Amino acid sequence: MTQKRIFVLNGHPAETSLSRTFAEAYAAAARTAGHDVRVSHVRDLTFDMDYEFGGYKHSKPLEPDLEAVLQNIEWSEHVVLATPMWWGGLPAKLKGMIDRSFLPGRTFDTRGKMPKPMLGGRTARVFLTSDSPGWYFRFVLKNALKWQLRRQILGFIGLKTKVTAFAQASHPKEGQVAQWIEQVKREGHQAA
Repeated sequence: MTQKRIFVLNGHPAETSLSRTFAEAYAAAARTAGHDVRVSHVRDLTFDMDYEFGGYKHSKPLEPDLEAVLQNIEWSEHVVLATPMWWGGLPAKLKGMIDRSFLPGRTFDTRGKMPKPMLGGRTARVFLTSDSPGWYFRFVLKNALKWQLRRQILGFIGLKTKVTAFAQASHPKEGQVAQWIEQVKREGHQAA
């Protein structure tokens, strides 16, 4: 197995969460398999979430923590994001991190007719937790957040992304969380 450089980001803003458990389990399994792993928790990042200026020409300078996230993504060959779905979207702090740091000239190029990704050649895995049953997420919500993550956020900057969703995360069946953690560890071992 080829060793990879992996950046793991826990997108849950709480100190303890299932997302944090997944991020740490993945990182530990990947390290055991010999991969080079860096881990960040959005909770520990200090930055202003407000984009303010509303345009790319006058964006405010990135705080050191946002610069570190971008450097970790640029360094990596594989990016892992563990996050909950809240109100059909991402937690505000995670979304703010994306809004502030995924900027033209660094993550995508706007000089042509259509924006072009600048971080191609990388893969990504998203572990998405949700309270919605899988069928509801798929048929009623039309997998909207999966689409947004795969195509409109991570795909837009060049990351070929796979999403694994864990449904009814707040009230799982007995033994379910342990099964999910084992699945995450397998993915970490394979750097998938």
